[in-house]
Amino acid sequence: MPLLELRAVSKSFGGLTAVRDVSLCLAEKEVRAIIGPNGAGKSTLFNIIAGTFPPSAGDIIFNGASLAGRSSHEICQFGISRTFQITSIYRGLTAHENVRLAAQAKDSRRARMLGAHAVFEAAATRAEVALEQLGLTAVANRTAGLLSHGDQRLLELAMAVAQSPRVLLLDEPTQGLSVEETAQTVETLANLLSRQSVAVLLVEHDMEVVFRLAHAITVLHRGAVLAEGTPEVVRADTEVQRAYLGEAG
Repeated sequence: MPLLELRAVSKSFGGLTAVRDVSLCLAEKEVRAIIGPNGAGKSTLFNIIAGTFPPSAGDIIFNGASLAGRSSHEICQFGISRTFQITSIYRGLTAHENVRLAAQAKDSRRARMLGAHAVFEAAATRAEVALEQLGLTAVANRTAGLLSHGDQRLLELAMAVAQSPRVLLLDEPTQGLSVEETAQTVETLANLLSRQSVAVLLVEHDMEVVFRLAHAITVLHRGAVLAEGTPEVVRADTEVQRAYLGEAG
């Protein structure tokens, strides 16, 4: 049984259908990239999975339970965390405070049983571990808004990792990074995923990043699935070459 399954998911906004009958499966520890041009429905699909938008039709099954219609907070409690295309951090807080608050948000329900102090201490410890895993220990006490753009992107990833997710939704993790920052981020991600028992859905425009990290690729076109398969299969697909990869058919 897949860890995460989308079953004929659609989303309409008035007369516009942004996502149309999308079905896909994500296995334990799998990294699946979702690619496609602007307007293909990638971000809308992420927002549906994360609970920002309810699906207009279809269902999302996570570990055997339906997520359709659940709030973002509930879905985080289930074990799905995300990053955003535009970095979402508390710029006036330190890097450690950002990550600790993210970890505390995941444990908010446990605070009633364990007490606020115990949850605070556990979140602080998880923050330290996540910062170390993302190579950010040296900047843990620096104000987040003063970090480099590359470190801010890694900080947001550390915030998601500190929530101990079973599924990570990564929305354009190399957006706005330099070539050097992109290479560092990809290497950090690859090392992290090799040590973590986490599955990943990755939206990414940089095909070198996709082919470096992904085990499988789903291609969206006008809200629907155009192709899917291993990176080798998708790379060899004539329609994908012509439309998205810029290669000769």
